[in-house]
Amino acid sequence: MSQNGSVAVIGGGAWGTALANAVAGRHPVTLWLRDAEAATRIEEARENARYLPGVPLHPAIRATADAGRLREAVTVLLVTPAQTARAVIGQLGGHLPPGAPVVLCAKGIERGTDAFMSAVAADCLPAGTPVAVLSGPSFAADVARNLPTAVTLAAAEAGLAADLAHRLSGPTLRLYHTDDVRGVEIGGAGKNVLAIACGIVAGSGLGESARAALIARAFAELMRFARAYGGRPETLMGLSGLGDLVLTASSPQSRNFAFGERLGAGASPEAAAGGKLAEGAFTAAALVALARARGVEMPIAEAVADIVSGATRVDAVVTRLMARPLKGEAE
Repeated sequence: MSQNGSVAVIGGGAWGTALANAVAGRHPVTLWLRDAEAATRIEEARENARYLPGVPLHPAIRATADAGRLREAVTVLLVTPAQTARAVIGQLGGHLPPGAPVVLCAKGIERGTDAFMSAVAADCLPAGTPVAVLSGPSFAADVARNLPTAVTLAAAEAGLAADLAHRLSGPTLRLYHTDDVRGVEIGGAGKNVLAIACGIVAGSGLGESARAALIARAFAELMRFARAYGGRPETLMGLSGLGDLVLTASSPQSRNFAFGERLGAGASPEAAAGGKLAEGAFTAAALVALARARGVEMPIAEAVADIVSGATRVDAVVTRLMARPLKGEAE
């Protein structure tokens, strides 16, 4: 893979803009947005005032709604929400440069199909398109401001993963690489659901001891699920698992944690969302369905799914979890 040429970032939200800023230190970047007016505003102001106010856009970034500009790229970063990835790929598939690797940057599982993002990409992209997954502990505001951040990039072909990691890394964004695509996807998608649970504990005022216990048991669930679906334990122990869960388990900067915190304080799921996307709210039911399909016990994820769907109240879930049969910690 050529180390020269431009990078296309599809999606002009906070995370897309942050990644564009980080990569632009080494490569020209095309930041594609669906909304032409928004693209023009960002290009003229040199700032994404809606999602990252006060963060200057790197001079090497060009914001556009012209899909034709995507053909100039040698690497494509798909940074749209998990639930819209299929539609966006369908819209832009004909404009993507043939053979260019597509890096999937959303953390989620598709509703309705229970498909991981790599499976969605395989369904929609031309056969043979190299696909990779990016995940790990990272807040968009930190990355956009060039604060030190480390994440994981996975591709089935180890050589491709290493090449992309070297291409996209920079002075403040460090990419580790692996061939465990499924493990990285599970870590990113699963921690979103479990971060909601941590927020619920905080919002309910259940105390720091409860939150610490929840993080530990949530991670045990994540490990069980990963083993059932072919993810490697060492991957989940790394950045796109334990690292990401630790980051999002206690900070309102995480949309999933903040969403859960409002649920714990008594807000309805609709009010708790507040018009902002919390990927875990969409992923919860799919994660639980996949777990049940392979007999994986995930009581915390199930509790989140029940609360998000409105099937039960927070206090009832707490009682339910505390009343579970006692067992060995390793079970």
